[in-house]
Amino acid sequence: MKTWLQQQWYGRTRWHILLMPLSWVFAALSRVRKYLYKSGWRKTYRLDVPVVIVGNINVGGSGKTPVVIWLAKQLQLAGYSPGIISRGYGGKAQPVQLVQPVFADSSAQQVGDEPVLIAQRTACPVYVSADRVAAGQALLAAHADCNIIISDDGLQHYRLQRDVEIVVFDSVKAFGNGALLPAGPLRESVARLYEVDAVVSNGKLNASAIAFNMSRLRPITMQLQSADFYNLVDSQHRCSAQDFSGLKILAIAGIGNPERFFQQLRHMGLVFQSQAYADHYAFQAADFAAAAADVIVMTEKDAVKCQAFAQGNYWVLPVTAVIGDALLPIVLNKLDRLKAH
Repeated sequence: MKTWLQQQWYGRTRWHILLMPLSWVFAALSRVRKYLYKSGWRKTYRLDVPVVIVGNINVGGSGKTPVVIWLAKQLQLAGYSPGIISRGYGGKAQPVQLVQPVFADSSAQQVGDEPVLIAQRTACPVYVSADRVAAGQALLAAHADCNIIISDDGLQHYRLQRDVEIVVFDSVKAFGNGALLPAGPLRESVARLYEVDAVVSNGKLNASAIAFNMSRLRPITMQLQSADFYNLVDSQHRCSAQDFSGLKILAIAGIGNPERFFQQLRHMGLVFQSQAYADHYAFQAADFAAAAADVIVMTEKDAVKCQAFAQGNYWVLPVTAVIGDALLPIVLNKLDRLKAH
């Protein structure tokens, strides 16, 4: 049912028309909720350090995690000591939990796949909770040196006051049919993008994005740059795409846009069979039991969920975000203005 509904979001069908009244109700409730927080009728909380939100306006993966990792590293280079908070999608952490970068100490099933990956890639303290205010407070209490918080997602979590808002969107999927839930994939309207500090396009703008006049917002482009594959059993063991020549390859992906990963592999010259799963899919050893492949390749996000049962033929493709030069000055200039006050 979930997959079927998501398919309706990227077109206009009779179901879209039938669901539109519910979308109008959702939009009205969202506006009322936002107004109650903005006007002070509902209490908001300010943490003791600046907060940067990296979020989106639509349901599903958009590429936020590479942006969070990139931003954390850039802030470290600028002299900050960032901490990161997240809801921990798919995780079971209650109520607040520190994410350990070592899989055995903090499994993706408990805290979510993306927080584990972020902890591994940034060496920053990462705390997860559905209550991001509580996560931020716990992080600051345990890490006195932390002087800035990055929130992975949480754009609509208005209970938490923020100083910088960055929205990430997938240039391929864009915003679907432009409708709010449940008739479309949006949690807030596209007009919300005009209120944030920066908009990042995961990939170059295509026809889908241009249809929403995204060029008026001058989004900052992000490209994902791949490195050599590393072995999931022994991360020091690395190889190039050419090393897989002549081998039977299975590529798996449980991310927001699996085709983006598969296309990246094709550009590297790989010939393979592919298997797409739902975003945040909880992989198990049984998923690979019948795989007749010499090599199984996957994303880093999927790798954190396969670590516990990894085999010697599991290979991971790490990627690094390459983001336009405009984003970091926007963030740093906003933070400098906050210091001045």
